[in-house]
Amino acid sequence: MKNLLLIVLVLAVVAVEGVALGAGRAGKEKLPNIIVILADDLGYADIGCQGCKDIVTPHIDSIAANGIRFTDGYATHPVCSPSRAGLMSGRYQHRFGFEANSGPEEYAAANFGLPRSEKTLAERLKGAGYATGMVGKWHIGFKEGLRPHERGFDYYYGFLSGARTYLPVRDDKNPLTRNGQPVDDEREYLTDAFARESVAFIERSRDKPFFLYLAFNAVHIPLEATSDYEKRFPHISDPDRRTYAGMTAAMDDAVGDVLATLRKHRLEENTLIFFYSDNGGPTAKNTSRNGPLRGFKTDTYEGGVRVPFMVQWKGKLAAGSVYREMVMGFDVHATAITAAGVAMPTDKPLDGVDLIPFLTGKKTGIPHESLFWRTGNRKHAARVGDWKLVQEKGAPQLFNLANDISESHNLAKANPEKLRQLQAAYDAWDAEMMSPQWVRQDRENAKRGGELRTQPVTAGKSGRGQIIRQRFEELDRNGNGRLAGKELAQSKFFQQADTNGDGAVTLDEAREYYRALRQTGEQAGDAKSKSEKK
Repeated sequence: MKNLLLIVLVLAVVAVEGVALGAGRAGKEKLPNIIVILADDLGYADIGCQGCKDIVTPHIDSIAANGIRFTDGYATHPVCSPSRAGLMSGRYQHRFGFEANSGPEEYAAANFGLPRSEKTLAERLKGAGYATGMVGKWHIGFKEGLRPHERGFDYYYGFLSGARTYLPVRDDKNPLTRNGQPVDDEREYLTDAFARESVAFIERSRDKPFFLYLAFNAVHIPLEATSDYEKRFPHISDPDRRTYAGMTAAMDDAVGDVLATLRKHRLEENTLIFFYSDNGGPTAKNTSRNGPLRGFKTDTYEGGVRVPFMVQWKGKLAAGSVYREMVMGFDVHATAITAAGVAMPTDKPLDGVDLIPFLTGKKTGIPHESLFWRTGNRKHAARVGDWKLVQEKGAPQLFNLANDISESHNLAKANPEKLRQLQAAYDAWDAEMMSPQWVRQDRENAKRGGELRTQPVTAGKSGRGQIIRQRFEELDRNGNGRLAGKELAQSKFFQQADTNGDGAVTLDEAREYYRALRQTGEQAGDAKSKSEKK
């Protein structure tokens, strides 16, 4: 009898533990998967659900069709690096001085990067039991300790810098890496490779909650697409726009691969998906279109900061909805951690807010009364309600976006009190922010290793360096930092400047060519002068 009682007791304990373990697994299963898809330099009007007519983007559009499209969705900054820092930290990046791009890695400031004092979205979600993966462009830290696999991501495949070639050729300056190790054998078009890696991460991680950060470099320059992608757009006559369309199509296909993988494993209903762009489109460089907005990437006008922005969470959010209140990139961070059951931090409060209660109607009011932008203490903007202050060049401007989305009517003189109110709001916000901790650096203002030059290399009466650089950028139509023979009318220059014989001329090679030419001219002049004296 005692043995029988003992057996019954053991079975009861096992049953209770089994229920507890099962409940734990069920609880984890209820946690949503989270996917954040970030486009790079995408124009406000360059996808179908935003009104684009010449480029078809069915997969990206489906996120809006199955979820909510934001008409007034903003990036936290009008250029790449700071915007990405705002997303990863959930805060205005100005709070920790992250206010400028790095420039090329070899010239970047020693302190460039998202500081360890700021907890990343991946670190928060990993702490909650999520599998965390990132694929794509990082651009918020180069040094040891600041790279993705050291900032909360279990898996990383991509590149650390601001741009690189999309084509399957070796790129020594901006190499691909996998968890800190160089990748030399990539043979696919880069956007396709990012799709492959994202799908593989989902496949590996599907049995537990996962967070995927798919950070495209598409559609950032260089303008490079495969012929198969370009062939989809025979109706586009401008070759650069056709290439851009091909790059956008590749990105859309990649998004489609991710969505198809979710459906394959019946994960779509339990996956929170965000899609937006890190800043507005730089039309002159990649043919992107921001209409009807004014301005471009780097501007604090709407065209620099208002971006395509959407969210999908099937069964939680009403499909095909449009939300017209202001939201910002750092809201993605706050919404994601709240969905994952992570408490909002109290030591360093987030500037982002959980959007779900606003989107479901559980919370009245609006996510933000005001939003602010600042670029290196020079240009800035403040939006308070429908009113927007813009300080670009000259006197501050004032617009009412409710009836002037294109910021074409400056109301500053007619509304001096409103201008003062917005400037006061901006000043109060600005007083809480840190000064910029670095400036963008390249060979013009810095030495290799990041030490700033006491004088820029363009200094001098003629400003030859700046002239050469400007001319180089004019000729470099696809923006890849290399001049091919077809981009150069002077074949003699091309043959002499291409010193390493790789079939392209870099800016450094162009400068060296003109430096040598100048030295030759000066030597000839000295010889002539000596001859005349004799």
